[in-house]
Amino acid sequence: MTTAQYPCSPKEKVNGLCFLGRLIDKVKMRNAGQIQDYNFLTAGFDKYLLDKLEIKGEDFEKRVLEGGTKQEIADWVKANGKALTDEEKAEWNNMVLTFGPKAPMAQQAFDRNKAALAEKRGVSLEDLSHITTWFEAIEHDEDRM
Repeated sequence: MTTAQYPCSPKEKVNGLCFLGRLIDKVKMRNAGQIQDYNFLTAGFDKYLLDKLEIKGEDFEKRVLEGGTKQEIADWVKANGKALTDEEKAEWNNMVLTFGPKAPMAQQAFDRNKAALAEKRGVSLEDLSHITTWFEAIEHDEDRM
């Protein structure tokens, strides 16, 4: 029996930023063939974070694959991207931690995601009605909640 492997929680902060450690993990794991189904660098929170930091995805990926700790990579990000103030980091963290679907198409995608999660867990969709943010959906999907 194989055990699913996941990047770290999106709530884990590296250099004060939620999601940065997860993005680092996703790049490493994808390169090692440990995950295939994560779109990183070009979509979702990955792209939003790279855009906010003003770092190109291919540059980030290249740096991650050179090796080092999350802190060393975060130091590179700080030196090569936009330096965020503590306030900007807090705004980012609040936004991503509370971000849920806003538009009808996003809500439909979110609902499909929850339905798939309910099926995966063998529970009713109603059992997951408390999930209202993308981070909560990720945490549940990856067995951290």
